[in-house]
Amino acid sequence: MSDSRSKAVQRRTLGAFLLVAGLVLSVGAVQADTGWPRIVNSEDGTPISYEVHGSGEPMLVFVHGWSCDRRYWRAQVPHFSGNHQVVTVDLAGHGHSGLQRESYSMAAFGEDVRAVIEAVGSDDVVLVGHSMGGPVVAHTARLLPDRVIGLVGVDTFHNLDQEMTQEGMDEWLAPLKSDFREGTGQFVASMFVPETDENLRDWVIADMSAAPSAVALSSMEHMLDDAITGGARKVFDGLDIPIVTINADLWPTDAEANRNHMHSFDAVIMEGADHFLHMARPEAFNAHLTEVIARLADSDGTRND
Repeated sequence: MSDSRSKAVQRRTLGAFLLVAGLVLSVGAVQADTGWPRIVNSEDGTPISYEVHGSGEPMLVFVHGWSCDRRYWRAQVPHFSGNHQVVTVDLAGHGHSGLQRESYSMAAFGEDVRAVIEAVGSDDVVLVGHSMGGPVVAHTARLLPDRVIGLVGVDTFHNLDQEMTQEGMDEWLAPLKSDFREGTGQFVASMFVPETDENLRDWVIADMSAAPSAVALSSMEHMLDDAITGGARKVFDGLDIPIVTINADLWPTDAEANRNHMHSFDAVIMEGADHFLHMARPEAFNAHLTEVIARLADSDGTRND
């Protein structure tokens, strides 16, 4: 082979190598910017799936409710990730997190959220919990007293003094145990108001009705049992951070009853809203949450002075 032909082959080989290398680097850059979901093990080894978006403090950690997952915060992530680091979590047994846990208690869910916060590493955290996510984030706050500056409940903490009996619990669970899909569908349908978009309503009903029944029944039993034993109130003992709920007026909120058990409690009521107010009326909800976060951040500055 002549020297000129040999040099031409070498140039083509080098060009092909550089092209492949460039493609590999560009794919790697795309993957780095994609923001793939992350995994961390909870205290009992259950893999917990979560996502991180944006930057800025305080960090906002969004925790879904019963038989839901992190997709239910899709109207909040883009809104708040411009000014805050936003984390959405799939609790154990939900979404893409592990299913190997035998008992799905609020305390165990609290450990799931703690594992995520410790993996991300922020020292200033506001926890936002919808429905069952309310008691979950209360447990998390007890585990991380030096990091959590406030709790925001979303249609939860209606009345910590509301009584629950074993008979009432059995009656509540009976339709779910008899036919989980049908019972859940009827239960979830009752949480909407007629004005809610029917496509959203139908999607939520179908999605929650398809949840793993063993997980759903275990978590519901634990949540109701906490109301019977007083655990739903005791979790707030010694928790000296401000708590604010953004609730619909679908069910009454007894602020005075809650203040008997909480260091600080306030409620924002959205009129004409349903249980999924953050999904059905995201603009109004996001505006309220923005104001609440600012209040919590200000109160944390006062506490630290």
